[in-house]
Amino acid sequence: MRTLALLCLSVALLGAAPKNAAVDRLANAADLLTEMMQTSDKGVPQDLLNKAQCVILVPGAKKAGFILGVKYGRGFVFCRKPGGSGWTAPAGIRVEGGSVGFQLGASEQDVMLLVMNDTGMKRLLSNKFTLGGEATAAAGPVGRDVSAQTDAVMRAEMLSYSRSRGLFAGISLQGATLRPDDDANRELYGKDMENKTILTGSVAPPAAAAKVESLLNKNSSRQSK
Repeated sequence: MRTLALLCLSVALLGAAPKNAAVDRLANAADLLTEMMQTSDKGVPQDLLNKAQCVILVPGAKKAGFILGVKYGRGFVFCRKPGGSGWTAPAGIRVEGGSVGFQLGASEQDVMLLVMNDTGMKRLLSNKFTLGGEATAAAGPVGRDVSAQTDAVMRAEMLSYSRSRGLFAGISLQGATLRPDDDANRELYGKDMENKTILTGSVAPPAAAAKVESLLNKNSSRQSK
């Protein structure tokens, strides 16, 4: 019954998606990144973003629950190109996971993950992986004055955040599974495209990704100063 409930919710969410959903999600991802960069005193520490190898943006991730808690979201991954010359084109990704326990109600939050090292980046090139399983993850610290030199941050392959009502907070996504969103890639690029191909930096970004790319490149210029 639990598996059936998760499947039904996923099908319903997919069926309700508009035809230009991938383009809309890129626009929402740009808004998420903009707000994150403008709230440095209460948002994601700038030095952590500067050190990140990849950024995962999942705008409007959904969480619903009644006995069975369900997390579901679709977004995009951007990684630094080899040599640090900008960022790759966006690769579609899905975040899925469930938790058993008494829950009631539903919510929608923006989710962001920072991939902090090469090992974490290699996870993104696989078919799928689980946070807390194959990949080590931790709730990310927030605030300009928060020290990033904690054991959890130093060991974690990925740091996870959520935004609700304009406020950022570190969250635990233990048990969530990340896998490529082939449908989003097909919509953006007009053909089948693997995340592994996109994230190597050899694919030109679509026009819809221009705002996110500009914001990421602006942040990279800060790092180089």
